[in-house]
Amino acid sequence: MSQVDLIHRRQSVFVNGEWGSGNGKAPLVVIDPSTGDILTEIPTGGAGDVQAAAAAAAAAFPHWKTTPSATRATYLRGFAKGLKDRFMALVNVQMQVNGKPRMESEIDLGDAIATFEYYAMLADGLDSGQDTPVSHAGGAHSGRVRHEPIGPIGMIVPWNFPIVTSAWKIAPALASGCTAVMKTSEMTPLIELAYADIAMEIGLPAGVLNIVTGATEVGIAMTSAPEFRKVSFTGSNMIGALVMKAVSDRCLPIALELGGKSPIIVTEDADFDTALESVMGGVLYNAGQMCSATSRLIVHENIEARFMEALIERTKAHAVGSPFEVDTMMGPITTRAQFEKIQTYFQSAREAKLDCVAGGGVIGGTGGNFLQPTIYRNVPRDHLIWKEEVFGPVLATTTFKTDKEAVQLANDTHYGLVGSVMCGDPARGKTLCDGIEAGQIWFNTPQIVYPDSAWGGFKSSGIGRELGPWGLNGFQGVKHITSPCHRVEMPFSA
Repeated sequence: MSQVDLIHRRQSVFVNGEWGSGNGKAPLVVIDPSTGDILTEIPTGGAGDVQAAAAAAAAAFPHWKTTPSATRATYLRGFAKGLKDRFMALVNVQMQVNGKPRMESEIDLGDAIATFEYYAMLADGLDSGQDTPVSHAGGAHSGRVRHEPIGPIGMIVPWNFPIVTSAWKIAPALASGCTAVMKTSEMTPLIELAYADIAMEIGLPAGVLNIVTGATEVGIAMTSAPEFRKVSFTGSNMIGALVMKAVSDRCLPIALELGGKSPIIVTEDADFDTALESVMGGVLYNAGQMCSATSRLIVHENIEARFMEALIERTKAHAVGSPFEVDTMMGPITTRAQFEKIQTYFQSAREAKLDCVAGGGVIGGTGGNFLQPTIYRNVPRDHLIWKEEVFGPVLATTTFKTDKEAVQLANDTHYGLVGSVMCGDPARGKTLCDGIEAGQIWFNTPQIVYPDSAWGGFKSSGIGRELGPWGLNGFQGVKHITSPCHRVEMPFSA
């Protein structure tokens, strides 16, 4: 499909292997964040479409769970190939809808492809790994263990990394033998629909993957469909709490990948250039619209002046503009609502007279959602800029004297998703990494997430893990079968 076909869709609900227009009350208006212009309008689903999709997933589950795991792996490789075949068209769609510069969009697509290929590899060996024997104490009984798919899954994905977070959920769910219904983001509802195109192309059995496009009505229906045996959500803590509350009456398993206010510690012996690159990427990649943004810089006081001078210079030179401009390093904020929300933090900083050493305002004249990359220096630990997830290109800094103080500052948050440590001494760096209360730590490297790593947080950053074998395990139940041991009786001899 061409870029035009991917954007201007007449149908955006995919249920039981067929496209439909849905029964939503109003279309979704998709805005180009670089210009503020309307890209397209697409029809939406409603609660009835979610019900139909959930029923289709439930009906498809008995056959799909017994489909040989190697066959499921073949379908996953089909998804990877489908993404490769549409690579440039999908990159361009994401650039236009999300505002991501080309390099970032290409990384997203590459990560999605790698995720399907990784879970295809794991699926290849699932059947052969079943019925693991267990020898129980005493020898009277023996056991065997099976890892079985838990059933139809409800999936809700966010707008900041739509193609990637979709892959993180779809690939392990289908690999395990689960069926799925996915709700796309109402802000960026186009690129994820390619998964339905690919499902039809590769002949995925009807009902195994269903996609419903919509807003609040669809989201509420996703959390109440009785067919679902688990709900997997990625997004804000505010919505995550509502999802958790909605499924609590049924005591339904839930996976939540939520927010962060993550630290990056830079010691006085850190490699200067690597630290600079990591700080810049950690807060400005995807215009800071990352739950993993390392938006709190904790730098040793002995190098703070020199480090900040270099950081400010690089931040002011960071080119902001349309993702289709060759020199652009940071695109617009994806949604108008988030663009306006970040400005409330700017206002709060002005009222508190924070030391704004770079940025702190909007870039006008385009109609787009462009913000200046922003740094606030020596931010008080009780200010919103230090405490709350801004979800934009905004860095708060402070200094430390001792490593104990650095770890205390890093953990001074109710979040615990990720962290970074830049340190020259490996032993010291290990101690710092081990001290941070977070699900993933990067040591002397910019942020990179591999399909075989673990993704998820401590504290208020979520429940469960995605990626790696842990992501697969999240869609499986453990079945233990206990049987008496059959002893061979020896014949009596005189």
